[in-house]
Amino acid sequence: MSLARRHRDKILAGLSAANAPENGAGTVAPAAITMAAGEAKPRDIPAERAAQQIGLRLTHDLRDLKGIKGIDQKVAHKKKQIGEYAAWIEGLLEADAGLGTGIAAEIAPTIMVWHIDIGDYEAALPIGAFLIRHGAAMPARYNRDPASVLTEEIAAAALKQQAAGESFCVNVLLNLETIVDGIDMHDEIRAKLNKAIGSEMLRAGETVPANEADAYLTSAGAYLAEAQRLHDRIGVKDRLKRVAKLIAATQAAAAAAAEAEAKAKGEAEEIAQAANLATNGAASETGEPAADAANA
Repeated sequence: MSLARRHRDKILAGLSAANAPENGAGTVAPAAITMAAGEAKPRDIPAERAAQQIGLRLTHDLRDLKGIKGIDQKVAHKKKQIGEYAAWIEGLLEADAGLGTGIAAEIAPTIMVWHIDIGDYEAALPIGAFLIRHGAAMPARYNRDPASVLTEEIAAAALKQQAAGESFCVNVLLNLETIVDGIDMHDEIRAKLNKAIGSEMLRAGETVPANEADAYLTSAGAYLAEAQRLHDRIGVKDRLKRVAKLIAATQAAAAAAAEAEAKAKGEAEEIAQAANLATNGAASETGEPAADAANA
């Protein structure tokens, strides 16, 4: 995509959303071009033409994806095409006026999902927050609201990665938690997010120095317990036992370290006292002041 086209798409995306009825919030409507009363043809407005063009691009890409059978090949196609929508998304987010109308209103929710599918979770979060803020709907093919799609898809990706023994970016999960805080969704979905966060906190608690582990383990226990509360078959019971065992071991180690430190401090004080007594004794035998005796 050329810089000129990128700049044009960014500007026109904001204009298209701002000019849309009710700022494009609500149900995604079928593709259409706004007609002015009494006109025989669509209004020749750059923002409307740009919205139609970006909508056609999405229609073609979705048609191409439908014809691809393999998951890896679908992901590769999304990676290849997603840059074509970057400027449009940037313009929508900066204008913060809604999605637009018609098929163009499907751009933001679709690209949010594509970012998740290709593993670019950080790029999906601001789009999801934008959709939630404007009360937007997902295209019918997703069968869920934006908050549920964003949460479930990222949490599922995290859990899959964790099951393979790999870590997942905890900042992505915590930012997601903030974005969807207080939003109504199925308990099973939120339980997945809590399990994913708790698992990362547990991983951190197992790897950081012992004197830093307690905070991570306590947090892990809270998230995993909440996941269990929300969905009793979420599969965190073993991890909760692991957290409890590690917290007990950490606290025992901390107590032992504190005891050893106190003992060492006491021994050092005893040695210092003995040295002072010896110094004072030497001074009394020579008749010199203690300070002079010590410097003799």
